[in-house]
Amino acid sequence: MKVTLLTVGKTEDAYIREGIDKYLKRLKHYLKVEIVDLPELKNTKALTADQQKNREAEMILKKVAATDYLVLLDEQGSEFTSQQFANYIDKKAVTSVQHMVFVVGGPYGFDQSVYQRANDKVSLSRMTFSHQMVRLFFIEQLYRACTIIKGEPYHHQ
Repeated sequence: MKVTLLTVGKTEDAYIREGIDKYLKRLKHYLKVEIVDLPELKNTKALTADQQKNREAEMILKKVAATDYLVLLDEQGSEFTSQQFANYIDKKAVTSVQHMVFVVGGPYGFDQSVYQRANDKVSLSRMTFSHQMVRLFFIEQLYRACTIIKGEPYHHQ
């Protein structure tokens, strides 16, 4: 199975990029993972929140194939423990999902068109994190899930 993390905007802070790179290197042993950064919108002061979400939706949906399993990282999504998230990933792999695309939206969330296309929504926490931090947290949790699935000692219960 392949996993793509699709994000709006770039990871600017070097320490976050270093953390992401650390876990991406580790993940190579388990599955194919890529991060695709979509460009941030320009001149957003002239746009309403809905206009921004609509433009971001156009970019997001262009990157998603009809056969992709699209999961939004959304505060209204299902919350999992690390073990439950591992089971979720494992179940998708076993049920022949070829490509899971997880999306981190822009500052105002997702346009309705993205919600309509989504197969699922997952919340990393009830707390709000910066979009840059979410990337690191997600990649680490994906790595943790892979080690749980393989029965390796990274995760302690």
